[in-house]
Amino acid sequence: MTTPPLPKVPAHDDAGPVPAPPIGDGRSLLAAARDPREGLTLAFAGVIGRALDAGRRPLIRGLAESDFQRLLAAFFPGAALHNGDPGVAAPPPDEFEELLELLLEFRREPSEILTWLSQAIADAAMRDNHLWQDLGLPNRPLLSQLMATCFPALAALNVGDMKWKKFFYRQLCERAAVPICKSPNCADCVDVADCFGHGEGAAPGP
Repeated sequence: MTTPPLPKVPAHDDAGPVPAPPIGDGRSLLAAARDPREGLTLAFAGVIGRALDAGRRPLIRGLAESDFQRLLAAFFPGAALHNGDPGVAAPPPDEFEELLELLLEFRREPSEILTWLSQAIADAAMRDNHLWQDLGLPNRPLLSQLMATCFPALAALNVGDMKWKKFFYRQLCERAAVPICKSPNCADCVDVADCFGHGEGAAPGP
């Protein structure tokens, strides 16, 4: 299994512990982590922890149970969790699949770990806060470092350091040949029909 160099969380001035993303039962998934200061570890723990807090299944959208168990073994050995069944309801009308396709295309390499990360980022991007918050990261610079490490060609396109969710949606609009997005959110954009025609536009989202 090929693993990209993992960005580390900058040391805190007080040398205290890295804040752990809470999970539903009050414990931290990071307690089971091989290295709780690795950027990928923090991102996976944040997405899973926030899904647990919200009672949301699957914990990482689009990830098969077998892949989820390999993720746990790689990053959180000994953690006993299941991704969960997505249920019988239709998936929400959002841009998850389009964003996942973008991220998979721009992976630094077609590794299993970067596939998992692409799914975690696409899942987190459908939530309501800044992407670094929805990934459970301690700050935005770590997210930018993670993007530059794991999706370097995509990160290089963000020349203005645009907020990452807004940047993703601009990329989706450009891929759909809409030259200018009038909103950072496809659900609110007047051109959403041009981006995702035939009723495939997004419901209100991030």
